[in-house]
Amino acid sequence: MANRFPLLFSDDDYKQWRNKKINRASQLLDNEITNLFVDIPKPDILSPQEKQRILNYCQQDNYCLYRLTNSRTDTKNNIRLMAKQLGLVNLDTNLCADTDSLTSITMTTHKGQHDYIPYSNKKLSWHTDGYYNSFSKQVHSILLHCAQPAKEGGESYLLDHEIAYILLRDENPDYIRALTKQDAMTIPANILNGKVIRPAQTGPVFSLNSNGGIHMRYSARKRNIEWKQNNPTLEAVAFLENILNSDNQFVIKYKFKAGEGIICKNILHRRTSFVDFDDPTKKRLLYRGRYFDQILSN
Repeated sequence: MANRFPLLFSDDDYKQWRNKKINRASQLLDNEITNLFVDIPKPDILSPQEKQRILNYCQQDNYCLYRLTNSRTDTKNNIRLMAKQLGLVNLDTNLCADTDSLTSITMTTHKGQHDYIPYSNKKLSWHTDGYYNSFSKQVHSILLHCAQPAKEGGESYLLDHEIAYILLRDENPDYIRALTKQDAMTIPANILNGKVIRPAQTGPVFSLNSNGGIHMRYSARKRNIEWKQNNPTLEAVAFLENILNSDNQFVIKYKFKAGEGIICKNILHRRTSFVDFDDPTKKRLLYRGRYFDQILSN
């Protein structure tokens, strides 16, 4: 996607971009997923080659899988420093974030707050992060690092949001027109004990970021989400749900091991339910960074 393209660019340009994206995604599917990881011995000091590989993946596929090859480097601070080298600095400080604004994803409860599903062992439905944020505070990049996997389950499902755009547009360009409307999706206000923590947020599903790339805000939740009540929008949402709930060839399924993670342009993702260890020292733990920044261009 180049800066010159709007969200519904001409058929000729679209076909050229589409074919390049689909061919690239198909090539990735021909590989064992473990062969797609970038091995990193020192995340706090990326080599020029490692950095370039990460940026290349993010530029072509909107995500990069990585693996730390030295367990002694697997620290929260090193993960933060790795992200900084990729242009990721400004974090979205959400309600459950740690003091350093990275978030520890583990089974817990938060006193005085809602019991949010990411901090349980329940399945997490398809979404992009920060879909409830205001337009000026959209999450453009995510880092998710596995420090300790669950005993059973906790598998991640991943889909490049530009592939989702292609599948929707190929089916019916009106679906894209509907999902780019400014009133396509509304997230009601977050109210706790009668206090408005976050006001209602209305906006499009698909928009363009400042680099001219496609940005997506989406949640497959049935509650606490309001779709524009017209046929094009509802049909588009139903079609997208069918893609995500079917065994689509472009969906990547993987359970991250300790020291592994993903850096991405806030692609579509979900998590299966899991069974955790009884030992508190072995509890499932992931570190998540939600960034307002965009990943550096290569």
